Amino acid sequence: ALRRTVYAARYLGDETYRRRIARQLNKGENLHALRRSLAYAGEGAIRRRHLEQQTEQMWCLTLATNAIVCWSTEYHGLAVGALRTGGRQVDDEVLAHIWPTHHANVHFYGTHSVDIDGELAQLDADGYRPLRLPEHADEAHLSR
Repeated sequence: ALRRTVYAARYLGDETYRRRIARQLNKGENLHALRRSLAYAGEGAIRRRHLEQQTEQMWCLTLATNAIVCWSTEYHGLAVGALRTGGRQVDDEVLAHIWPTHHANVHFYGTHSVDIDGELAQLDADGYRPLRLPEHADEAHLSR
């Protein structure tokens, strides 16, 4: 009971601590939202009868989640590096609010066809796809 009281007093008395806790909770919720979106293809249900198959289904969900998080982390880093190389100041404090579980750019539905040779031909010397600028980036930059 004493630990909870100390925690509650710290939480209520320190606004920065409350924000940090809220940010961590939001990151966790965003990860769960990504997993729910991925699982929706199976209508969010485990369809396999046997435990081994159920485990396999969950590992596939974990693999897909980790692939999206890894890809997002890598390309966020590349984008920030490109911005900084181009002379833009990108504050590390702002980067603390970017989550690799953001998934608005992920297409979850339908069948995906990949032209492997075409994709490989696009890779740079380090093995990355080229970064794309938003179509309106030039206009936003000019208006500053």
